[in-house]
Amino acid sequence: QVQLVESGGGLVQPGGSLRLSCAASGSNFALDNFNIGWFRQAPGKERERLSCIYSTDDRTWYSDSVKGRFTVSRANAKNLVILQMNSLQLEDTAVYYCNAIYGNGATALGWGQGTQVTVSS
Repeated sequence: QVQLVESGGGLVQPGGSLRLSCAASGSNFALDNFNIGWFRQAPGKERERLSCIYSTDDRTWYSDSVKGRFTVSRANAKNLVILQMNSLQLEDTAVYYCNAIYGNGATALGWGQGTQVTVSS
């Protein structure tokens, strides 16, 4: 079964930036054919949907918690979806995940291992 693989996490100071990548484990799974969402889960909290990029027109959506700081985009030549995270805050610390999303908002695939983002001074 296809699974999406997240990378690019790390330790960053408040106000810093990170660039996360979402790639497909299967070579025949073209991410640009799917709505792709980014999510995060902090310890003791529920998984939170952060952003989505839609397959039809690359329209984007962001949660209020990241709007204006995070940007989602596609790197189609590399079959990647990118989450550029700027002005990171302590509360952005979490494990970040990506997933394909159906039109009704449900996730389409199993969850990968995610990538840890830690914002700390």
